[in-house]
Amino acid sequence: MSWDYGGWGTYVSVAARRRKVERAIEKLRKRGVVVSPVKIEGRTIATTFWGKAWCDNLESYRDYENRLERGRTYVRNGSVVDLQIAAREVTAMVSGSRLYKVKVGIANVAKVRWKALCADCSGGIDSLVELLQGRFSKAVMARICRQDTGLFPRPSEIRFACSCPDHASMCKHVAAVLYGIGARLDRSPELLFRLRAVDETEMLSNLEAALPDRRTQRDGTNTLSGGDLAALFDLDMAEAASAVPPAAASTGSRRKSDKSAKATASKPAKRKRKRAPNPPPSRKATSPD
Repeated sequence: MSWDYGGWGTYVSVAARRRKVERAIEKLRKRGVVVSPVKIEGRTIATTFWGKAWCDNLESYRDYENRLERGRTYVRNGSVVDLQIAAREVTAMVSGSRLYKVKVGIANVAKVRWKALCADCSGGIDSLVELLQGRFSKAVMARICRQDTGLFPRPSEIRFACSCPDHASMCKHVAAVLYGIGARLDRSPELLFRLRAVDETEMLSNLEAALPDRRTQRDGTNTLSGGDLAALFDLDMAEAASAVPPAAASTGSRRKSDKSAKATASKPAKRKRKRAPNPPPSRKATSPD
């Protein structure tokens, strides 16, 4: 059922919107376009630290407050058909009256600002897992999420464009994409550092001491033991070892034995002569006297 709100357009139910989005996604995939839609379960856009922090920062943009609510509705309905995050740029497609293309540009983080942020957070973040899961002190959290000196952008650092006919500074499609970024950070928080074009490992304290020296150390996990080899090739190592004849002690001894064998074969066998028995002593004939 649909009706008109006196110039506000025809109402479309959530189920009808989602069917429309699914058809749009299917058409794009048939054309060979790889899409990554934003899917929200329920009404909560973000549940983890980075997703929530991004959405909280977005809702501090008072100049766009009247558009953010429509953006939340669009992203919850699954209208963000595709969202791709790259360095300093987000491209997306949003389903409305038709399929609209949205582009969001984020200003670069100044090197001085990034180095100062890393220095201030030094000692407060000990591992990459701790960083990406947002498990650090409130002081470090507040430092990273600041607009002026942290990683979250100010409104003046964002540039956006949409192919829709709405001439407002931020349309509902752009707002939906900005919320979609928060939902994507909820699952892949490392995308925040990709978006701001910085290396998250530089925020870790004692990074050089934590990393092994690969020039002098070998990773023992890459060494296969006898049991690993047996499992890998499905062999009984004991039987395989017994089937192999023992090797010679060294190459030199092998060559020496070969020479001896050849020499023995080339010489004729000496036969031992049998000595004739000594003749009995001869007796002189004696004549009778």
